[in-house]
Amino acid sequence: MGKISDTIERGIFWSRWLLAPLYIGLVGVLAVLAYKFVLEFVTLISHVNESDNHVFVLDLLALLDFVLLANLILIVLFAGYENFVSKIEAAEESVDRPYWMGTVDFSGLKIKLIGSLVAISVIELLKDFIELSAHAHEEVGQGTIWRVIIHLTFVVSGVLFSVMDWISDNRVIRSHSLHTQTGHVTHDSTTTGAAHVDEKTGKVTKPGSGI
Repeated sequence: MGKISDTIERGIFWSRWLLAPLYIGLVGVLAVLAYKFVLEFVTLISHVNESDNHVFVLDLLALLDFVLLANLILIVLFAGYENFVSKIEAAEESVDRPYWMGTVDFSGLKIKLIGSLVAISVIELLKDFIELSAHAHEEVGQGTIWRVIIHLTFVVSGVLFSVMDWISDNRVIRSHSLHTQTGHVTHDSTTTGAAHVDEKTGKVTKPGSGI
């Protein structure tokens, strides 16, 4: 029975490598984004003397959109691989290793993801507002209204994630503090055999110490 359970557990543990092709696929997505970025950049340069300021700003925001999306994919790629598959040992000694790499847990990954999504939705809203400013007599379209709602949803979600993490961190800190205090009193009582804790003051009194 022990060998069977050990085999099952090893299989479950090694199943994390099934995620590796997904992260390799994200590398391919980054390559596609880089290609699209180059195309948009060439278009921007070729029309820089022909387009007005509004069109130029819209094209520039499109480039920023690609950059933010690539950053989002890179965060998921690095943090997700190290959290769920394996450590990237090739980057351990590299001077180019990002400072956050290896320190972002699942909770931190959620915050970074929602932050990136908020930034991307801001870019989309800026595009809409610039187009509206170029056509002052047009009414706000249904698509813009929905983008505002989606943006606010991302913002509220980010705040809620932060609050939940704050509550969880405080709970861990309180638990660790209580464990440390309990361990201290237990250590005193085991070494002296008769340590006493005052219930009102929480003060530890040792026999013969006069304290």
